[in-house]
Amino acid sequence: MLMPALPHTVGKARQYVQWLLDTWKLPSMVDTVELLVSELVTNAINATGVTEVPEDIDQLVGKVQPIYLCVSMRPEAVLIEVWDSSSTPPLQRAAAADDENGRGLVLVQALSKEWGCVVLSTGGKIVWCECLIEGSA
Repeated sequence: MLMPALPHTVGKARQYVQWLLDTWKLPSMVDTVELLVSELVTNAINATGVTEVPEDIDQLVGKVQPIYLCVSMRPEAVLIEVWDSSSTPPLQRAAAADDENGRGLVLVQALSKEWGCVVLSTGGKIVWCECLIEGSA
């Protein structure tokens, strides 16, 4: 799914995941997969997008980068992949108790079977994670 790297995109990605998992008859996974998608899409927006939308939206013409979300089902897991145009891998850091940011990748690691990042020779990167389908493995 091609999306603009804008703040409202996170909500659209969550809606897409809810529809997709309902279609796949995996409604019990919606909360976890939505959270994982939210974190990865937010990171992609922060890496390449516009984090504050101006009142005059016309100012964004030609300045908004695309991001891509791919969610696929494997025999035992749901695979989430998010591409953005930045070649800088995400860094997991320890957030202080009063930090407003910095917990996303900790959540991704805690809620997924596995996660990682592939920097592409053609530009950008794919950050991915796998979420086990309940009842498998």
